[in-house]
Amino acid sequence: MDFSFSILLALFLAAISASFIDSIAGGGGLISLPMLLWAGLPPTLAIGTNKAQSSFGTSMAVWRYHRAGLIEWSALKWAIPMTFGAALMGSWTLTLISSQQLRLLLPWCLLAVAGYVLVSPRLGTDPKPARLNPLLFTLVFSLLLGFYDGFFGPGTGAFWTLALVSLAGYALPEATAYTKVVNLTSNVASLLIFTIKDQVLFFPIAAVMIAGQLIGAYLGANLAIRHGAKFIRLVFLGVVFALIIRLLLTQPN
Repeated sequence: MDFSFSILLALFLAAISASFIDSIAGGGGLISLPMLLWAGLPPTLAIGTNKAQSSFGTSMAVWRYHRAGLIEWSALKWAIPMTFGAALMGSWTLTLISSQQLRLLLPWCLLAVAGYVLVSPRLGTDPKPARLNPLLFTLVFSLLLGFYDGFFGPGTGAFWTLALVSLAGYALPEATAYTKVVNLTSNVASLLIFTIKDQVLFFPIAAVMIAGQLIGAYLGANLAIRHGAKFIRLVFLGVVFALIIRLLLTQPN
């Protein structure tokens, strides 16, 4: 496949925007995946390539959050392998069945997430006691959201962040950092499946977008670290509502 300079430039700029948003509140796929489809990639190849380029941006965000001391790695010792295994199963399942029914349900789930955040203005401002046993929380959400991210994906970061704040007692900055680690885990697992299936266009598309992802993720994570919970909450709500609108507009007739 041949791509003009203008297409590659548009994908580079889209990757900067996507990773900037994604490093703060998730939802970068709202920008990057439609752009890959616009560039002419078939859907499965677009999804696989999107996993490849976004993995690098998420890695940058994880590194920045780690440097800022926001990642408690001991709390992730079971979440990482469980999420990885569940995402492998989700991506493999996607190659066998349709995700259409999930697409129909997702906007309403996200609307409930946004509604809960709106009516809870101090949600995630400060750490609170966990409402769920940490091991049970890890087991349930790593398997559920790991599988979902491998299988379909949109909104995974929002679901993780809300669960961490409302059930695990995290403040928003720490919840965002935790979310980036498990998102990276499920992205890498999915990328492995898509690579085996030869559904990743590494050059030139992924290569160009990786450069943009690294820039955007660095800038976005720095802003989130500097401005904290209130800033993350605003971006989080914006991303969730944008994702709802996007999914509702693309519902099949």
